[in-house]
Amino acid sequence: MNLSYWEIKSWLSHVDFCIVGSGIVGLSCALDLKKRFPKSKILILEKGLLPQGASTKNAGFACFGSLSELLDDLKTHSEEEVFQLVKKRSDGLKLLRQTLGDKTLNYQQLGGYELFSKGDNDLFEDCLSNKERINKLLKPIFRDSLFSLKDNIFNFKHIKPQYIFNQFEGQIDTGYMMEALLQKTQSNGIKILNAIEVKSFLELSQSVKVETNVFQISTSKLIIATNGFASQLINKSVKPARAQVLITKPIENLHIKGTFHLDRGYYYFRNIDNRILLGGGRNLDFKGEETTVLNQTKLIQDRLDTILRTTLLPNTTFEVEHRWSGIMGIGNQKKAIVQQLSNNVYCGVRLGGMGVAIGSSIGQELSNLIE
Repeated sequence: MNLSYWEIKSWLSHVDFCIVGSGIVGLSCALDLKKRFPKSKILILEKGLLPQGASTKNAGFACFGSLSELLDDLKTHSEEEVFQLVKKRSDGLKLLRQTLGDKTLNYQQLGGYELFSKGDNDLFEDCLSNKERINKLLKPIFRDSLFSLKDNIFNFKHIKPQYIFNQFEGQIDTGYMMEALLQKTQSNGIKILNAIEVKSFLELSQSVKVETNVFQISTSKLIIATNGFASQLINKSVKPARAQVLITKPIENLHIKGTFHLDRGYYYFRNIDNRILLGGGRNLDFKGEETTVLNQTKLIQDRLDTILRTTLLPNTTFEVEHRWSGIMGIGNQKKAIVQQLSNNVYCGVRLGGMGVAIGSSIGQELSNLIE
């Protein structure tokens, strides 16, 4: 690239911290580093025009995990581990709300609902029989019962007449959140360069050489915050998991309000701007959705359309306006990977589909690894 002296001097020289990824984790880490090291030069490299993975693509759920998801986690995690997972999500959401403010986020605590299809008797009974056990386990976090029963007040079809309700679940406007985080980051003198893809890096004794698709730079510390794309740069057990989403055009007199989980959380939907946003379906093709390609498939989009038409809005005329996908980072454990990888390289990845909830605290934790 034909760079000038001014460009090299102002943007690419004497970099103290280079962060790969301008999502929630990368921006939160940068803000915390700037607070701790106010004179430092921080450069964030982002391969997309906007944060590329999930931070601008998610559904905006301020959630902790549905009851069936938590019971599923208990099959591979201890009660203490599940408690700590939920606590981290709760603490992370508090930090996000403190950092940006509820008004900026358009945060609304409308509650979360888990729906059960009429034929899913075993799952429903399992959740009912374990509801108080989980409430007791998590009460120290919320100081109240998390889960209760509610009637099918929204008249969804082919759904059991009762939901499991989470009074503490909320929703945010993802666009507002990321706009505010980006503005806060840049107003603190932190530089962000977009459309820059990091190809590789080489650690030297006192620095790290970073090779991008456009230029090469040297940084004192390299911080990788690319979540679902992490395995392209580091040897960590993080698999990409694509999430496909659609949103309707505005629907007059839309009565559905809240965040909703269906089929063990593999489908999720909410109201936003008098529309329904619906996502999920990864369970239809786990292997095929283990990809970093940001497109949609007929298999999953057809299933989302069917759920809209037959279950959510069976008596309502609607049109789908837009479809998209995002990339999550998952693994065999729900706990995020926040580690110092070598003398000058660090990572905060594998957020397990909970980026809104834990991204801020993971960024802060990542910053605190650096002395």
